[in-house]
Amino acid sequence: MSLAPAAQAGRMSTGPSRRRLLQLGAGATALFTVAGGAAWLWRPGVRGGRLTPSGRAVFRAVARAVLEGSLPAEPAALDAALERHLQRLDETIAGFPTATQAEIAQLLGVLSVSATRQWLTGLRSDWADASVNELEAALRRMRTTDHELRQQAYHALRDLTNAAYFAQSEHWLLLGYPGPSAV
Repeated sequence: MSLAPAAQAGRMSTGPSRRRLLQLGAGATALFTVAGGAAWLWRPGVRGGRLTPSGRAVFRAVARAVLEGSLPAEPAALDAALERHLQRLDETIAGFPTATQAEIAQLLGVLSVSATRQWLTGLRSDWADASVNELEAALRRMRTTDHELRQQAYHALRDLTNAAYFAQSEHWLLLGYPGPSAV
């Protein structure tokens, strides 16, 4: 017994075709692969109000470039100065509202992933491996670009670095500020 042509056409168009199901399956697999890869690569820069190791790596590199000339040249003294600076940054960030901490965490997370770091800064080397000249060039590109997001990222990195470093009384003389007057 055969079906009428209209019934056959209706039966064929009621469900998704095998090709369509395969396309949906392939698309879902690709989407989950990209999402899984992004989740695996994502490293938040701040967790619990403190810099994570990836956040510390970004700010340590930024400090080397922004504070060039203000930091000690001798390697052990440089490491100690950068460690004190990162501790001060932790204290500064911990004092921010949760929403601001989340924004800093997102920025540092984006800067910690190689592909987005290169897109945002043009820096090909990892933060820890970049020379001061490479870091300065990357920050200069961010500052002088027409792209507003890159400029905002630059200002956030520079301002946080300068605020945390020059808020320490031991660095006031670098600014020509002798400290508060005795009352």
